[in-house]
Amino acid sequence: MSTATVGSLYGIGTLLLMFTGMPIAFALGAVAVLFMFLFMPHAALDTVTQNVYEEMASITLLAIPLFILKGAAIGKSRAGADLYSTLHVWMHRIPGGLGIAVTFACALFAAMAGSSPATCSAIGSAGIPEMRARGYSPGFAAGIIAAGGTLGILLPPSITMILFSVAAEQSLGRLFLAGIVPAGLMVGLFAGYAAWRYTREYHAAERDFAGGLGKSAYLNDVPLTLADRLRMLPRVMPFIILLIGVMAALYGGYATPSETAGLGAILALLLVAAIYRMWRPADLKPILASTIQESTMLMFIIGMSLLYSYVMSYLHISQAAAQWIVAMQLSRWLLLAAILLLVVVLGFFLPPVSIILMTAPIILPPLKAAGFDLVWFGVVMTIVMEMGLIHPPVGLNIFVIKNVAPDIPLSDLIWGILPFVGLMMVTILLLCLFPQLATWLPSAIIGVH
Repeated sequence: MSTATVGSLYGIGTLLLMFTGMPIAFALGAVAVLFMFLFMPHAALDTVTQNVYEEMASITLLAIPLFILKGAAIGKSRAGADLYSTLHVWMHRIPGGLGIAVTFACALFAAMAGSSPATCSAIGSAGIPEMRARGYSPGFAAGIIAAGGTLGILLPPSITMILFSVAAEQSLGRLFLAGIVPAGLMVGLFAGYAAWRYTREYHAAERDFAGGLGKSAYLNDVPLTLADRLRMLPRVMPFIILLIGVMAALYGGYATPSETAGLGAILALLLVAAIYRMWRPADLKPILASTIQESTMLMFIIGMSLLYSYVMSYLHISQAAAQWIVAMQLSRWLLLAAILLLVVVLGFFLPPVSIILMTAPIILPPLKAAGFDLVWFGVVMTIVMEMGLIHPPVGLNIFVIKNVAPDIPLSDLIWGILPFVGLMMVTILLLCLFPQLATWLPSAIIGVH
């Protein structure tokens, strides 16, 4: 049987199992084991556990459960609500300041927690009711938090980037640094859109009021004193210091990513114990349970995805696919567009973890041969996968927001999200036109590689 036939059966079998509703990890593992039985020496089945262990025996992957623990400690406390409230009281006088505060709160919380769903849940539970109470339309309020939550996989510590660094054999430090400027650019675009949308809705509210259609909550301005602003700082400053300290330890060369993750997890636990008095077993149980559950699920997906990629490589499916892509002789930008379109389509069904580990053996060799910087591509691919978190049918952040605000119609939520998808596309275009946006900071701090 030809490699093309085997590869086609491999892909079709994977899709069929996934469409049955089988969990992704089990679907990938089942397909890999079945094809090992059919097309590889039977002795290979005796080494399944060894292969999975060897593929996962990476010191870089050790950082994942530690970063999850750090994120769970922050996410299960009131840190997100306090961070949002602090930014709100300091920025409420700026036109659209509440929406801008939500955007910055999402970015800062994502950088501390490293999780998009956790960011949506923590900031959304406080931010959506507050924005709606002040006149923001439901779709706009939900959309800005759903989009802001996606920053969790672009800002360090990003589990998605950790996996990309393993799959692409690239420096994790470079990837983390490469994502900072594009993330800042997206935060700026999101905040700018929030201010513009606020101004538009505010003027519409003024026109409605002048026409006798009732007074919108937009027009009710609640004054806040300097004392209100200063009162919020003590609760959030320790977490900001934690974020800065962890980044300084990592990029200053004082600690490896795994050591930094462990340090961050311990400090986060100490902070929530000191600030929110979360030190009793009943308080720690949700944190530890969430960490174990998410880490187990994620590591299981990683292990099965790596086994899936190993079988693809052994059967020469990934190599043949890469050669086929090269043989098409597409221009480098057309090649990039085709690959990103593939990632977008996969994002309809799969989470970023599976997309990276399943596609890396196929798409990275042609991209490298075409002269693309894989660190730069890692940032671009991450932004494309961010779009997958907020577009149907999977759209993980959409489901999180629906859980936080179930009364917001799905159609309103999707229409509120679409402008942010467009802004992500603008960011990708700018990165293609000016790749230095991603490559400058790693080169300036670590040096040219």
